Amino acid sequence: MATASKVTPWLWFDTNGEEAANFYVSVFKNSSVTEVTHYGSAGPLPEGTAMTVSFELDGQQFVMLNGGDAGFSFNESVSFKVDCEDQAEVDHFWEALGEGGEHGPCGWLKDKYGLSWQIVPRRLEELMRSDDTAAAQRAMAAMLQMGKIVVADIEAAYAG
Repeated sequence: MATASKVTPWLWFDTNGEEAANFYVSVFKNSSVTEVTHYGSAGPLPEGTAMTVSFELDGQQFVMLNGGDAGFSFNESVSFKVDCEDQAEVDHFWEALGEGGEHGPCGWLKDKYGLSWQIVPRRLEELMRSDDTAAAQRAMAAMLQMGKIVVADIEAAYAG
């Protein structure tokens, strides 16, 4: 178990937080559900319904709250970046998190629960930090034309 952080993202779900947590844990290696609490007779959801689901995704702690239908929904103003070692990881997360959701531009997607993710290869960030600003701008221009980021295409644009 990872060391507790002072900051833990809490995510509001109407009633399917436990399902979502189990989905995310299935997608990321080194991940697990660490605790589930349930509503009692005081509600507001039926007794026995999962109230909170604590889980870790590769060391990052999260908590899902099943809070009922309060009209809250996720949007792109908050997203989670997945730092990908290589194209294989990009492909894995792009497909797994995007299944049943919506693939967007520039490595962004919404999963089937509406949560936004950025699937970013480390190589892109290396190229963007390059001292060769013209090459970095070519890589950026190529990335802006992509949905899923393809490392070989970014490297080719960088090379000119």
